[in-house]
Amino acid sequence: MEIIDLSREIFHRTYTHPSHPPVIITVWNDHDEKVTAGETTVSSKALSMSLSDHAGTHVDAPIHFDDRPGAATIDQLPLENFYTSAICLDLSHVPLKHAITVPEMEEALAKSGEEIRPKDTVMIYMATNERLYGTPRYVHDFPGLALESVHWLADKGIGMFGVEAVSPSPEGEPNFKAHRACAERGITHMECLFNVDKLVGRGRFRFAGFPLKIRGGTASPIRAVAIFE
Repeated sequence: MEIIDLSREIFHRTYTHPSHPPVIITVWNDHDEKVTAGETTVSSKALSMSLSDHAGTHVDAPIHFDDRPGAATIDQLPLENFYTSAICLDLSHVPLKHAITVPEMEEALAKSGEEIRPKDTVMIYMATNERLYGTPRYVHDFPGLALESVHWLADKGIGMFGVEAVSPSPEGEPNFKAHRACAERGITHMECLFNVDKLVGRGRFRFAGFPLKIRGGTASPIRAVAIFE
């Protein structure tokens, strides 16, 4: 069995979407502090973390983009949604800031030699990290899906899709439309994935990436992995 880590490292001031608060990590206590109980002296180290529920590699809950009463929070989503069959589509050739069209999605699917099955997780590889990660442009210049491509995936009955960028579609109005489309179609998406290039040409695999049980959460960091048996 091979497990590929698709998760981005979380660290102090890691990149986040400009609309979310920064990740702040500090030392709460460390091994310089000793505690004695009876004849035993020990030390411990712990960190304090302040972060958005959209920090790092994460999955959005419907309530994040659906303002209708009863929209599900992250703790209300079935766990089976996060342990699924999956495929990866290679769109690494698209320009930065490009909105990927349905014909481009269809071409990538044909080249993969796979089919999209109901409840699949679909990873979209756009070479975002290779081109942008570690620069200020990472949170602005990424490519993503056009609105019709989000509907194309929904029409095929997927459960969710995943991208490397901080948003599923290019910055601005396309991103707003993509989030609204997910709300309308009952699907969701993951953002800030890593190592998606390692899935290209590998065929079908098992995806696992469980959210934290955050009461009322609008999203959750996940440890996303691809499992090849």
